[in-house]
Amino acid sequence: MSLRVLHVITRLTLGGSAENTVASMVALAEAGYGGPLAVGCAGSDATSLADARRRGIAVLDVPALGREVGPRDILALAGVMAVIRRERPAIVHTHTSKAGFVGRLAARLLGVPATIHQPHGHIFYGYYSHARTAFYVTLERLAARWTDRIITLTERGTEEHLARGIGRSAQYRTVPSGVPTAALRARAPVRAAARAALGVPADAFVVVGLGRLAPVKGFDVLLRALPALLTAVPTAHVLLVGDGSERAALEAQAAALHVGDRVRITGAAADVAPWLATSDVLAAPSRNEGMGRALVEAMALGVPVVAAAVGGIPAVVTDGECGRLVAPEDPAALADALIELGLDEALCAKLGGAAVRRAEAFSTDAASAAMRAVYDEVVREKRLR
Repeated sequence: MSLRVLHVITRLTLGGSAENTVASMVALAEAGYGGPLAVGCAGSDATSLADARRRGIAVLDVPALGREVGPRDILALAGVMAVIRRERPAIVHTHTSKAGFVGRLAARLLGVPATIHQPHGHIFYGYYSHARTAFYVTLERLAARWTDRIITLTERGTEEHLARGIGRSAQYRTVPSGVPTAALRARAPVRAAARAALGVPADAFVVVGLGRLAPVKGFDVLLRALPALLTAVPTAHVLLVGDGSERAALEAQAAALHVGDRVRITGAAADVAPWLATSDVLAAPSRNEGMGRALVEAMALGVPVVAAAVGGIPAVVTDGECGRLVAPEDPAALADALIELGLDEALCAKLGGAAVRRAEAFSTDAASAAMRAVYDEVVREKRLR
């Protein structure tokens, strides 16, 4: 017996939350929990929308559902309510903070039997001012009252929500952002071929940064670490694989630091495997991170990680086992960790081998099984079948 589910997300873009949402929907549909996705198509990436449709997901456009908070949110609420009335889901599953509040309010007003919320991280620090963050936390506390389960990417994510008075511990379940580790390895080229194809020097020590070029990702910290890294490891190169609002600022920063010839910004990549295959280390100097899907993608290919110890990152990267953890906002500490790996090829290989094994805890199979278990639990509790 199948059960109708409506998923709600603000937008689909290249990145962890959208990719995780689509993958979860595919796995849930196979388990009998199928249904459409309500999304603001205007703010979405066309490639991501096409990929969702190609994978069998019915995409329903809610034009007013945008990322920023504003007067149009009333229209977004009305739009989601119209979809709920038409689709009559037994479960509404919301994704990310903005869609999470609008979707849960709509479900509450229309008496949907069960509601699941998946924040895909959080916005408690690293994004907004103190006043704006406090407002969003208040909304999260309110919406938690209307929620049967809140799904966090790591246990640390649960702790950070509870510390701010959002929900009760019994509501929380942890489901990682599943990465198709086996498929990623299968399509990744060997390093020499990848470097030749992408024009990366064969003898370079390559540090890759993967993600949106936004302040929260901390790539400015990586660039500040680069002069010290180059002094110790003259063959070092930095690849920033992504695009975003900070691109021009990062290019200007690299020029001001006189390291522009060692920094390459590639733009967004639909397939990150070739870029990861070129790299020796992934750097993730984030100011906030729900889990860090890019970390798992790198680890699955045997690339050790140097990352800031923020958010859910310490739940993914075990310091000294599959990478190094450093203090956030500390370019000197980041440089020291990168220098250590740049000068010790054997250590790099050792951490990379352990990273491959560690990545499997965050595979698509592991995540899909955990998500199905959450749904089965909610169905039993609410007697939906």
